[in-house]
Amino acid sequence: MSLITIKNDRMTVVISTKGAEMQSIKDANGIERLWQGDPAFWAGRAPILFPVAGGMKDDGYTLDGVAYTMPKHGLVRKEEWQLESAAEDTATFAISLSKEGSFPFRYTLRATYTLAGDSIKIENTVTNEDDRELVYSIGSHEAYATPEGIESYYVESDTEECWASHTLIGNLITHETNVISENTRVFPLKYEYFAVDALVFTDLKTRALTLRSPLHDRAIRVEYPDCDVLMLWTKPGAGYICIEPWRNGPDYVDAPADIRKKPGFVAVPAGETSVTTHTLTLL
Repeated sequence: MSLITIKNDRMTVVISTKGAEMQSIKDANGIERLWQGDPAFWAGRAPILFPVAGGMKDDGYTLDGVAYTMPKHGLVRKEEWQLESAAEDTATFAISLSKEGSFPFRYTLRATYTLAGDSIKIENTVTNEDDRELVYSIGSHEAYATPEGIESYYVESDTEECWASHTLIGNLITHETNVISENTRVFPLKYEYFAVDALVFTDLKTRALTLRSPLHDRAIRVEYPDCDVLMLWTKPGAGYICIEPWRNGPDYVDAPADIRKKPGFVAVPAGETSVTTHTLTLL
């Protein structure tokens, strides 16, 4: 495992070759914006979830009549990636991990981090190097530091929303939703929301959230134009909140086994490429 540092005059970002996972985001004042992975709560910081985000019904799926197993959050977040290229303000990591019985395709997944001013652009590019169609999904899982506790923070959307979260049963969700708040852009964070697990939003109109606190003027904006599912998650009492844009959501309790029938999965023809982008901006 190696640590790669990219920086500009506004921020410094450290990325590990293990999982191509960000380890640190420090602003121009040297203040850490990323959760530092205290194992007493959660040792992760910003894993990449591929080729599925969340859990699948019966821990697997079928494709073209063949059954495959798939662990929660996919296959690559704990694996060693190759550093493909690096410059002062950008770095690209790559992995080509295929597993018979789970994801038996020839492909390359690249994660490119590029700094521009106060922003980090993160591009996850899947190149299908197989001679058949590849089907995948992807999600991000950045945990932002909330050292005062999440109840001193709120998230703000660009549009007024009905904040209705699906009910989680294990790794799966029901079709019913619980309306927490509606007709508002501001969603105050409370630990009680995470007593069971995450909040799962599949119907938000916005494709950007900003994490703010009335205690200081530091904020983080997360823009995710390619993702339809938004997860919020923490452990009660922990000093972080994860803002997680996913292409797919957790499987429904009655989800079909066929991966092509699951919402949010992307079909990539042989020889073609698919890109998912999100941007983090320090305000």
